[in-house]
Amino acid sequence: MQTVLIDDDFISVFLTEKLLKREGLGDTVRSFQSPQEAVSYLQQAIPDQTPELIFLDLNMPLMSGWDVLEALKPYEAELVTRCFIYLLTSSLAYSDTARAKDYTLVTELIHKPLSSNKVQAIHTKIMERRANLG
Repeated sequence: MQTVLIDDDFISVFLTEKLLKREGLGDTVRSFQSPQEAVSYLQQAIPDQTPELIFLDLNMPLMSGWDVLEALKPYEAELVTRCFIYLLTSSLAYSDTARAKDYTLVTELIHKPLSSNKVQAIHTKIMERRANLG
């Protein structure tokens, strides 16, 4: 399973990668601390190498997670059927939760830190999608 992790914080990237590997979702994790590089990579990867899972930090300098979502809007039709996008945030602002619902691409907003239980639930969701696709 191909997973893309976009987060400008090195420690968060390190801990998330460790957790994903421990929970069986870390087969192929491609991490980006630069959201611009991540967008460029994703634009080239879609549709042939579309990741099944994207973890996207909301609060990053220069280009926020919201900006990344806007950059991916032209690819929405392909992403929405092939990829789960989870927003990661340390913010408890209700406005972030409300705004996330405006994006068809967003599966769920998750408050950091990511937990084992949440990763297991995500893994189950991915396996269900695979089973439904055939």
